[in-house]
Amino acid sequence: MVENERIKRSRRNHASSAELLIQAGGYVSPNPYLWEDALISVVLKKPILLKGPSGSGKTRLAQSISHYFEQPMQSINCSVDLDAESLLGFKTIISNHGETVIEFVEGPVVQAMKKGHILYIDEINMARPETLPILHSVLDHRRMLTNPFTGEVIYAHEDFTVISAINEGYVGTSPMNEALKNRFVSFTVPYLSGNQLREVIEGIYPDTSKEKVETFLHISHDLKQQVMNGLLSDEAASVRSLLDAMGLAAHIPVKRAIQYAIAEKLDDQIERRLVMELVDTWLK
Repeated sequence: MVENERIKRSRRNHASSAELLIQAGGYVSPNPYLWEDALISVVLKKPILLKGPSGSGKTRLAQSISHYFEQPMQSINCSVDLDAESLLGFKTIISNHGETVIEFVEGPVVQAMKKGHILYIDEINMARPETLPILHSVLDHRRMLTNPFTGEVIYAHEDFTVISAINEGYVGTSPMNEALKNRFVSFTVPYLSGNQLREVIEGIYPDTSKEKVETFLHISHDLKQQVMNGLLSDEAASVRSLLDAMGLAAHIPVKRAIQYAIAEKLDDQIERRLVMELVDTWLK
């Protein structure tokens, strides 16, 4: 079923500007079923909600779905300033053959619905709760929208897909209301560890010595353990930050690389000190 859908979607012709929106892949699933189950949900036209800490790979998972189906991805980064115009589009005045006319510039939701793109809504729980109900009819079985700015009734293309991501419990976020949350199929995206993390590191930094890779894997494991113990914030175990540190460590000492890429991002001085103490246990 999934393979047949992949073939069908990949055969579509997109405008050259849309081709640029097809993302790179590379997501490595932390368990044997997360990736496949997410793809099945896409094929069944279920909106997907990805939950997990910052740096766990939620965006990379969405990008890899775009890559797998060769499907352009429209993106929305939510904040308290997000409004209906940011989602749907806005009216503007243009000059057409010497006449002044009002034109509607379509936003990411409208474009994705009409063109059959993936709509990726990042940090959806950062948006004001009163902004998002406009998407209710888009996300449920109706898959349609009445554009309040133009009156146009839009029915989604059959390939239209919605993927959202949230970082639960972070400053500036608010709980999703039940009406919105119930429209999604929800997946927890944990941090990579062990062989999966090794695979990602070796894929991105193939020239890194085996000894250095092992050192970073040990440090990553210890950081995750202290997060589980409640002594460090989630972001201390971010895979994204770990990879940033590895990139720096190709040019500067490992300890300084971890300080810049991981420790200095933490607000608490005690947590920063703990990270560096953990690093010292693995550096000779």
